[in-house]
Amino acid sequence: MTYPKFIIKKSKDNQFYFNLHAVNAEIILTSERYTSLLSCKNGIASVQENAPNDANYYRGQASNSSYYFNLKAQNHQNIGTSEMYTTTTARDNGIDAVKRDAPSASITNLS
Repeated sequence: MTYPKFIIKKSKDNQFYFNLHAVNAEIILTSERYTSLLSCKNGIASVQENAPNDANYYRGQASNSSYYFNLKAQNHQNIGTSEMYTTTTARDNGIDAVKRDAPSASITNLS
């Protein structure tokens, strides 16, 4: 497989979600669950549109002191969440990867 890439999958409860994989194939963003494939594809389009704008990122710290980020749409809805990072630098590198990779990433449907 060639990366970066959005990969659509179906959860055990038959809902759709996607992961954004960076150029190194690591998952850098995971979506919420969607009830339809079309809604999931619309979520990908929203990530592609909103990823370049730094103001759309919420940078947070979990109760276990790990760091993460959420990508928000223009309506402030969460459209993707990162993995947990051990440092703010690693988290910020993850944000940079989403900004760089999401707009032109291809889509593979494995649902």
